[in-house]
Amino acid sequence: MNSDTNAREQLASLRADIDAIDGDVLKLLGKRAEVVTHIAGVKREASIPIRDRQREAELLADRCAQARRLDLPIAEIEALYRLLLLTSRDQQAALRAEVPDDLEPKTVAIIGGQGGMGLCLARLFSSLGNKVLIADLSTDLDSAAAAQQADVVVVSVPIDVTLEVIRHVGPHVRDDALLMDVTSIKSSPVETMLECTSSAVLGTHPMFGPSIHSFQNQRVVFCEGRGKEWSLWARKMFQAAGLVITDAQPEEHDRAMVVVQVLNHFQNEVFGLALARSGVTLNQTLRFTSPAYRMELYMASRHFAQSARLYGQIQMNNPMRKEVIDIFRQAAGELGEVVANQDQPAFDAVFDEVAAYFGPFANEALEQSSFLMDRLVERS
Repeated sequence: MNSDTNAREQLASLRADIDAIDGDVLKLLGKRAEVVTHIAGVKREASIPIRDRQREAELLADRCAQARRLDLPIAEIEALYRLLLLTSRDQQAALRAEVPDDLEPKTVAIIGGQGGMGLCLARLFSSLGNKVLIADLSTDLDSAAAAQQADVVVVSVPIDVTLEVIRHVGPHVRDDALLMDVTSIKSSPVETMLECTSSAVLGTHPMFGPSIHSFQNQRVVFCEGRGKEWSLWARKMFQAAGLVITDAQPEEHDRAMVVVQVLNHFQNEVFGLALARSGVTLNQTLRFTSPAYRMELYMASRHFAQSARLYGQIQMNNPMRKEVIDIFRQAAGELGEVVANQDQPAFDAVFDEVAAYFGPFANEALEQSSFLMDRLVERS
């Protein structure tokens, strides 16, 4: 009994030491944040971009070297500092470090501003000093009035009503203003915007959902329609928030989205439907889960935790949907026959074909997925 009491007392004392050390660590993090605030001010004055990849690489190499000398786990220390760097960039963005002094704030009307993406965009534009107007089905301000008052009109509504809303608000957008949309299909919205207004036109597609914690390194696609000056303004705004811009023609975008969205979402849905009909309960599979299976399960379950209408419209409105779904069916049938017939040489051939497609990217995939699976194990 005395031995047990002594052990508990010793453990309590050591835990108190840990608490004190953690308190010191948090105080140092606070001091680090204060320095980052000063860095943001210097960068803004000198028009220096927030992100300095060379500095980040040097910092990570140095901290990992120090960790090695201190016999600390290098991968975990690197992960910790990558998170600190992300936090630092977010802090600088919040302080508007990359907003040019000559970038005039505008009045931005978000049509559909009470939806998930609308609220996300409202947060983004307001954080950069713009005045944001919200027009939605339940607001006193209607879309036409909002469009008349705004310098920038953003259409952020469900895909199946996007063209209708564009046709409604387009004539109300001032000639000296900007009309833009955020739909995941670009060809028809950009064409419709160009037809129904004389204003500048920009098609955009944020490649992220409204639940993101940070805009840093998130990607947004730009399909320029009309008005270079407004396109430049929008580009500076999004970059100031930490977003990465990909320029594309509307048709090029839609061709890519048939893989990035339609094929990706469709395979998640097929996996989920097959799992639901397999006769094996979810809890039964979790008893035997590997990190890789759990990661796949998280992505599929995340998909079905969201809006059926959203995912349905994304897939059903892509003009090339049938083509990629037919390819998926053919590939599934071909591989199904190979496995059913226990044809190892044919399986090897399929494996080699796909491995050749991925090429050197496979090495990056192994490294990054291993990191993600390690983080999942840590949180289990």
